Amino acid sequence: MPLHLATHSSSLEHHTPRGHPERVDRITAVTGALRSGAVDVLELDAPKVHEDLLASVHSRSYLESVRTFCSSGGGSLDPDTYVVPASYEAALHAAGAGPALVNRMRTHSGPGFVAVRPPGHHAERDRAMGFCLFNNIAVTAKFLAEMGQRVAIVDWDVHHGNGTQNTFFKDPSVMYVSLHEFPFYPGTGWVSELGEGDAVGTTINIALPNGTTSTDYLAAFRQLVLPPVRQFDPSWILISNGYDAHVDDPLGGLRLESEHYGWMAAALCDIVPSDRIVAFLEGGYDLGALESGSIATARGLLGAYGDFELPDEVVGQARRVTDMAADLISRHWDLG
Repeated sequence: MPLHLATHSSSLEHHTPRGHPERVDRITAVTGALRSGAVDVLELDAPKVHEDLLASVHSRSYLESVRTFCSSGGGSLDPDTYVVPASYEAALHAAGAGPALVNRMRTHSGPGFVAVRPPGHHAERDRAMGFCLFNNIAVTAKFLAEMGQRVAIVDWDVHHGNGTQNTFFKDPSVMYVSLHEFPFYPGTGWVSELGEGDAVGTTINIALPNGTTSTDYLAAFRQLVLPPVRQFDPSWILISNGYDAHVDDPLGGLRLESEHYGWMAAALCDIVPSDRIVAFLEGGYDLGALESGSIATARGLLGAYGDFELPDEVVGQARRVTDMAADLISRHWDLG
């Protein structure tokens, strides 16, 4: 069974200033690792996103403002988010990768992996932020939801995906679950943020303190992520696949190791078939962690982690916040 890899050469033309953590080398690290022979890869050249689909997540005025800003020479959209003239095209292909991959996976076996830049989960309806222009994973979730599919988004980037959460905060057809460092950029994602209206309970935030160990992180994943996602009964799972919770990452303060991404990916395959799971590259700024983490994720999706066992209980400094999260989540889902 192959891994379906969607990428595009335009990702290499989205340049950021020297020393910026979100750089071209990130993509070459991930795609190089996945093409190395460690897994069987079937590639897809990501097309541009359809404008109407993109406008289901972002306002047309915002899309036009980004296009105009890039075509006029680019610069800083916010203190973290920088663009050049080629960035707009790269962002269109980045947003189009997921829907195109879903269309392929509907008739071909194998899980999906989107490796594009710029990343997406911080992008709001009318605002670029956190290195992100368009919300790639939200666009794909909208694409699936419009086909009547139930979608669960699992976000294990070290930063909270504020843009994705806000897109679906009132939408009961899409579940958003995030494990992230808190307090940390962007300042959102506290455990009390649970959704609104008919969607209360379909947003879940596990806000972990700096220094949380891999044992506590994985126990929280087992206790607080897997049961609600399973009970939501999704037809597709999309992963905001950031590698900045890795112990070697220069920006984050959590302690995962590469194989743990494979464990989590494999655990999600017990909820839906692997050919209904797509991992979207988000953050991750240590090139070695990107390489080994992406291979581990791919191997997990492809069934290579048969003997792992996630920890049972949070025992360290994260216990206070996970107990708070458990109390809130258990009002909507059975945590066993």
